[in-house]
Amino acid sequence: MEISIDQTLKDKIPGFKIGYIHYKGIEVGDSPQMLRGRLQLFQESLYFDMLEKEIMNFEGLKEWRDTFKLAGTDPSRYRHAAEALYRRIKKQNYLSPVHSAIDVNNFFSLQYQVPIGIYDLSHIKGDITFTIGQANDEYEGINGRTNSMFNMIHSRDEIGPFGSPYVDSERTKVTEDTKNAVQFIYLRPSSSAEKAEKMTHSLKDMFLQIHGGEAEYRVI
Repeated sequence: MEISIDQTLKDKIPGFKIGYIHYKGIEVGDSPQMLRGRLQLFQESLYFDMLEKEIMNFEGLKEWRDTFKLAGTDPSRYRHAAEALYRRIKKQNYLSPVHSAIDVNNFFSLQYQVPIGIYDLSHIKGDITFTIGQANDEYEGINGRTNSMFNMIHSRDEIGPFGSPYVDSERTKVTEDTKNAVQFIYLRPSSSAEKAEKMTHSLKDMFLQIHGGEAEYRVI
C-alpha cells in the first residue's frame, strides 16, 4: 500500500505533512482506567484554560483553521476535528469514552491541537492519496450525514474518499473487531521534521502499549 500527497494539495498548502502509522494485530476494546483518567483530567484542565483563553489563541487550532482556508474550506462552517473537540470542552460537554482506539485519538488530538484519524484496513482498498475534493466527492460520515469533500482535504482509496480532518467515514471506521488499522496525524504544516517524527513516534508507542500488536510509521 502506497501513501502519497497529490500535487494540488502540495501547491495549495506548502509544508503539508502526514504522520502515518500502520498497525497489525491490535486488540481494540474498553479503554484502561489510566487512559480514561488522563482524558478526563486533561479536559478539565483545558476547560479552566479556556475560561481565560480564546480558542484561536491555541496555536495548533489556529494553524489548522488557516490550513482549511488555504484548501478552500470555510473553517467557520466546517470546523476541523481538533477545534470541534475544544469547543465541546469549552461548553463543559466533555468527551465520554468510546473505545480504546478513539479515546487515544481524542487524547492526542487535544494534547497536540491537531486532527487525527484512524481507519480499519480491512475496508480500505489499494493505495491511499491525500488530495482536495472535487464537486462530486462525498461519503457517509460517522456523524450520520452525507458529507461533501468539495474543496476539503481528504484521503481516498480505490473506492473513493474515506477520511478527512473534518469527519471520518462510516465505511472505514475502527470498531472492536478491527485487527489492522492505519492512523493519520494531520500534522501542523509549520512543524519541523524532527517535531513531526517525535509526535508520530509518541502516538505509536502509546497506542501499542494499550492495544498490543506491532506497527511501522513514517512522516509523509
